[in-house]
Amino acid sequence: MKLFKIVLVGLLAVTSIYAMTNETVTLKGAKVTLTGNQISVGDKAPSVKLITSDLKEIIVGGKTEKTQVLLVVPSIDTPVCDMEARTFNSKAAKMTNVQVTVISMDLPFAGSRYCAAHGIKNITIASDFQTKEFGKTYGTLIDSSILKGIEVRVIFIIKDGKVTYKQLVPEISHAPDYEAVLKAI
Repeated sequence: MKLFKIVLVGLLAVTSIYAMTNETVTLKGAKVTLTGNQISVGDKAPSVKLITSDLKEIIVGGKTEKTQVLLVVPSIDTPVCDMEARTFNSKAAKMTNVQVTVISMDLPFAGSRYCAAHGIKNITIASDFQTKEFGKTYGTLIDSSILKGIEVRVIFIIKDGKVTYKQLVPEISHAPDYEAVLKAI
């Protein structure tokens, strides 16, 4: 009985840490649920470790001297994600004191090939493949549909350790509102 109580308490603790958010999006019109902690504008931006396309660990979130723009995408290998990365790569070249990071479940090797093939030099491509910690911590992990286990399309802007902007794109296959993001930076 004591072991049962310990296991139950542990399960409840894990469930409360990574409970389903109340946010949903669609994939070609079908409802998709998300899992993880729901992060909103005004919240403290949790620090999370990711792996870059050159196989280095980086920390996103938390308080830094630069404004952080976190572009969360399903896969860098899709046309919409490709356009998003290329658009922000060209915009980032003109920005000062801004760090743009594209986050997906793609392996770092895919990110490396992508950067080499498309001349991506002004943004960082990072992977959440090892632990899915970013997806769980920021509530961007898809919990239902054929894409279960990867990230949705969402953009976070973090200034002084706080989320100042969030754009959860309602339809996964659509591009974000670039102008709104650029205005918020």
